[in-house]
Amino acid sequence: MFHTIPPAIAARMRFLEALDKQDRTDGTPRLLRLRQVPAETGRFLALLAAAAPPGPIVEIGASGGYSALWLALAARATGRRVITFEVLPEKAALARETFRLAEVEDVVELVFADARQRLADQMQIAFAFLDAEKEIYAECYEVLAPRLAPGGLLAADNAINHRPTLQPMLDRALSDERMDALIVPIGQGVLLCRRR
Repeated sequence: MFHTIPPAIAARMRFLEALDKQDRTDGTPRLLRLRQVPAETGRFLALLAAAAPPGPIVEIGASGGYSALWLALAARATGRRVITFEVLPEKAALARETFRLAEVEDVVELVFADARQRLADQMQIAFAFLDAEKEIYAECYEVLAPRLAPGGLLAADNAINHRPTLQPMLDRALSDERMDALIVPIGQGVLLCRRR
């Protein structure tokens, strides 16, 4: 899955990696920066998503579409779809362009809306990735957790570098009786939960 990344996906990943690096140094306002996961975290997410039980892959916080490209690799390998949510119009436009140029529109659906209001109650999520504004993580967790299929996985980025802001949500997840959970020291730290 990782050794043969299709050329269109690899090219778009390189473009987004360069843009993210530039955003972090050129004074781009915080909300407009990509703030995407590093490649090692992307590979980790793809591996987790491919090992999740049957069902859709959901992402909250598409940004420019970088992590969704990693998830698309898992979706293709397992015959699933990725549904990714983004609320900022500039980022949604960039993600849409990413999915077109990377040729993953057959497995990735971009939803320009707030996932907290749009996730269907009956949806059984196999894998969820949370990488949105940190202030809404707790609310997103409460929306995602009951929708996870048995054995379903939830990964939330920035569990180490934003720990003070995320501490209440991390405490909730780590003590949630519905979940087995831990913080994985990869990238900026990933909270990983598995629905019992």
